[in-house]
Amino acid sequence: MKTSGKTMGHVRRTAPLLLCRIVQGIIMSTSSASGAEVEPRDGVLAGYLTIRHDTVPDAYNAGFSMYVPVWPLVGEYPGNRFQTGLFGTWMFAHNDRKLEGRKMYSDIEGGLGWWRDTRFATTTPKFIMGGVALNFVAWANGPGAGKGRNWSRPRGKYGVAQLSPNLLWPPDGVNLKQGARGELLGYGYMPLPLADAKSRTAGEDIPTGGNCWTLFLNSRNFKGPVAFFLPYFFSRPSLDDPEMAGMFLDSRPSAANRSMAMETQYIPAATATGRDGRTYARIASTSFPCSDDGCSVCVHRVVSYGPKALADDVKAWFEGGDAPSGRAEAEGEWVTTFPGEGHSSWRLFDPRTPKEERSPLDWESLASVDVSDPHSFRYRWNPEHIDMNRSRQTGLVTLPECYRLEEGDDGQKRWVPVKGDDVPDDTGLKDARFAPATRRIHAPYVTPDDEDSCWKSPGPAAGPFQAEVGDGTTVTYYWYRFADQPALLNADMTDEEREKMQRRVEMIHENWRKEDEYLASPTFGKLAEIDPALVVTPPPGLEIGYVPIVTRQGIMTEKDYEFDDLEEAMEFIAECIQYDYIDSLVMATRTSDEGAPPLKANPHIFDMLKERHGRLSYAELTKGQDFPEDATEFSVGGQGEKTGHVRIDFEKKGRRWRLRGIRDCR
Repeated sequence: MKTSGKTMGHVRRTAPLLLCRIVQGIIMSTSSASGAEVEPRDGVLAGYLTIRHDTVPDAYNAGFSMYVPVWPLVGEYPGNRFQTGLFGTWMFAHNDRKLEGRKMYSDIEGGLGWWRDTRFATTTPKFIMGGVALNFVAWANGPGAGKGRNWSRPRGKYGVAQLSPNLLWPPDGVNLKQGARGELLGYGYMPLPLADAKSRTAGEDIPTGGNCWTLFLNSRNFKGPVAFFLPYFFSRPSLDDPEMAGMFLDSRPSAANRSMAMETQYIPAATATGRDGRTYARIASTSFPCSDDGCSVCVHRVVSYGPKALADDVKAWFEGGDAPSGRAEAEGEWVTTFPGEGHSSWRLFDPRTPKEERSPLDWESLASVDVSDPHSFRYRWNPEHIDMNRSRQTGLVTLPECYRLEEGDDGQKRWVPVKGDDVPDDTGLKDARFAPATRRIHAPYVTPDDEDSCWKSPGPAAGPFQAEVGDGTTVTYYWYRFADQPALLNADMTDEEREKMQRRVEMIHENWRKEDEYLASPTFGKLAEIDPALVVTPPPGLEIGYVPIVTRQGIMTEKDYEFDDLEEAMEFIAECIQYDYIDSLVMATRTSDEGAPPLKANPHIFDMLKERHGRLSYAELTKGQDFPEDATEFSVGGQGEKTGHVRIDFEKKGRRWRLRGIRDCR
């Protein structure tokens, strides 16, 4: 199946082409100036770089914090197939009982990285919270950010409440300042007692705990609590399965021992077999941060907390005691030590290769674990394959781009690094480049604007305001009274419960400042900086008890919804369907002269599109066709099973085409 470079990263040949075609996202040639005689195949570099640490006592079950470097993993953003986290962890609930044979995946993960649904990506990573409700029925990445963009099915978008009055949370993730190269970001979660546990949930005899797992950040220009997971986010799935009640993070402490790793799902690559019978590969330019001594810090000062670190003091404060500083107390900390052991499961493969035949990258030939600091996990690089002088100058260790598949003495085939000159010209890999997409969906994130929606009633106290962010977007936000923010209105809380939480938050706003210290500082290095546009000051009179809530993020103008040809238009629609971007289609049809589009009033049409697209991509449906030259209107589909009873109407405006509407023709 053809995958056009218009919607994802692709390999681009730089030599003159006599004959080329697009296969699986790679533009390839049967002849070129370099003498290529074979076609490189689309490849993937994926897997985990895992970190082993010493055991943490179970008593340290009230969250964690850690420092991780911020850096550009790839030299160019390769499009929305690119998905990888930087180093992070998975925090699960600690449970004394198990349900045999039941899958109960629910945790807090997130961290720094890039994801397939990131709309406004750059080479600088973003931060998301990454809370997962039972078996991914919903996830919550921050205030107003969750699974999909269909507000009729929130699926986690109301799962996080904004706490800080000084930091904006864009739905695409928190931006770090562009250009970061190894600076450290401190982050972690502790359970602030902002809510009280209760025995009934949504009118049922299902308990919801009082744990409000709160994100704390430590950066150069912002420190302190940012936002927290509402307990209802974790307990809600128990309404459908009461046997699981009380087993998730709303009610349970955290597991003291957590996995740590860098999870990579896709770095672009290409593979080819030369006339010599050997198989070679090339990967996109991939880098790691480089410190002055030539090592790469992966994680630093990972701390597990017990209740005495902060949660107990905050509980006593809310009950009438003295105000704590907000800083985690050392007596409640356990600082993790690293024995110097790690593992790589990175594999380089053609996606068509069966999983059991996918060969690993020979990571041990590239890096070893440095043990000079027991509270850090660091890689030391092999100068035989890494230019360490250049690495120290640029602040980035760049991995070799070229590899050859070789069988070791143990019979295991591995990809070993080779110099570019050792790759035969006839493979075509020397000319391969991994270019960013030439067209991606940049439709804005939007929120419900109906007057009776929770975004309008009771509504904000001030706004709108705007901030220009380093990823090129404009963020629109309003100031809401904390208890009136949309997330709390969807948290299964009574007015009395929300007002009690309001009073507790006002105590925090009155006593804790973004300049204060909350997490112990790193013992070396510099702190990373949050995008300065996201650090804000409340308007006069709204300093205590009010929070900024982002209602829109985008860069698109009306012209961004216009298309030169039918292929481009249908690829746009197909990508909207694939990534659940119903708001993008609504915005696209708003440019019509007809006024309010049927899609907005009838969101079930989007479900019809998805069902039809699941059987045959809309991009394939019109393959080889184009808009009629002399027409000003054109439609795809209509009545009949072939198009799922959906009709897509286009109209011509000037020399380009735009969506006029998407309709149910039954």
